[in-house]
Amino acid sequence: MSPHAGRVLGCHGLTRGAPQNMYLDFLGLKEKPFTITADPAFVFLSKKHREALSHMIYGIRERKGFVEITGEVGTGKTTLCKMLLRQLEPTTKTALILHSNLSELQLLQTIVQDFGLNPMRPTRVNLFNQLNQFLLEQAAVGHNIVLVLDEAQNLSLRLLEQIRMLSNFETDKEKLIQVILVGQPQLRAKLAQPALEQLRQRIGVRYHITPLDLDEVATYIGHRLKIAGSNGSLDWTSESIDEVYRCSKGIPRLINLICDRTLLACYVFRVKRVDRELVKRSYQELEGRVLEG
Repeated sequence: MSPHAGRVLGCHGLTRGAPQNMYLDFLGLKEKPFTITADPAFVFLSKKHREALSHMIYGIRERKGFVEITGEVGTGKTTLCKMLLRQLEPTTKTALILHSNLSELQLLQTIVQDFGLNPMRPTRVNLFNQLNQFLLEQAAVGHNIVLVLDEAQNLSLRLLEQIRMLSNFETDKEKLIQVILVGQPQLRAKLAQPALEQLRQRIGVRYHITPLDLDEVATYIGHRLKIAGSNGSLDWTSESIDEVYRCSKGIPRLINLICDRTLLACYVFRVKRVDRELVKRSYQELEGRVLEG
């Protein structure tokens, strides 16, 4: 039986109050490996992430107009968007919109500003004209323009229709702006509505990001520990990896939360071997389902 099997159940108050940075020295780490912030140093691209990135780059380079990327909450979509922007050529000008709770006018203003322009008089017509002029000027010098809209499932039908009108910015040969719609699976359902048929028909590339498989979860954990400077003193059993996969269902954000809580439990109980029981109890505590033991 695990030495902490009967103790983790009753440690909710202890782990909650423990100074979380203190486990670094004990576990031989230089920084926390499982934060949920999008730190580019810790980026792990699974096969699915690499494929999604390839689909986005293909859609941009081939000027497909619209690209749709979907994935469950916590699968790394926002991180992927930021990585995309870092990989594009200098001749590709980009705008990344992370907030979808905007009015039609606010969205246009935000897009114009993110492309480095000073919005003209704040009317829909003026902003469209300013954007069109910018796109024509950029096309004249061989630049490609990309607009990435994260959390696109929250955009209203009216906003999505307004975005569809951006596809009217084109020459006889190519689209002047490429739009990447990134969101949760609800985005697909929203785009399937009859009112958005014209937009749906313009989407030239689609990809859905699925969670990590078991082998990828093991690689993911090892990758983040290595980047965090692990000295190898921490031992994750194969059964503990299985449990992380079972509890997280392969979703990176949940993996981070579970593993971070597990490392804290290691510090609390002064152990450097992670087994199934420790992961299971840490997950239960994370879920607020801790029993007294």
